[in-house]
Amino acid sequence: MGLKSARTYTYDFPRPALTVDVVLVTSDARPRVLLVRRRNDPFRGHWAFPGGFVEENEKLADAALRELKEETGLAVEGLEPLYTAGNPGRDPRGWTVSVVYLARVDAGKLKPKAADDAKAVKWWPLDQPPPMAFDHGMLLERAKARLLVRSV
Repeated sequence: MGLKSARTYTYDFPRPALTVDVVLVTSDARPRVLLVRRRNDPFRGHWAFPGGFVEENEKLADAALRELKEETGLAVEGLEPLYTAGNPGRDPRGWTVSVVYLARVDAGKLKPKAADDAKAVKWWPLDQPPPMAFDHGMLLERAKARLLVRSV
């Protein structure tokens, strides 16, 4: 039997960049959300969820854990998919689709530290976040809605 020929299939469709974002919410009576202050453009100096670009051949959940670790020094368990955002114009760098993950955490067991492209990291009251970069305000509303459904 001969060698199998490797075939590459390509399609004439534009491809978006792929990113992940991580929404960490504390299990406190008054929950807080972890945000990073962006070191780089776009939205330099604005608050956002930890996240970034998925590397080639990387699993989405692995990318979320890697980005969280790189930007905050944290390793958490229990990430679950929350939402996939891909509306045109959500990222000034071009068409970007982001898979957003959510986890509840005990903030007392975590010591976040800003690193990589995060200038600062801070726990914010879930009900009083600062103005946020990209469409992260909308993503936060989706996280709050998911948490509300769970508490009923």
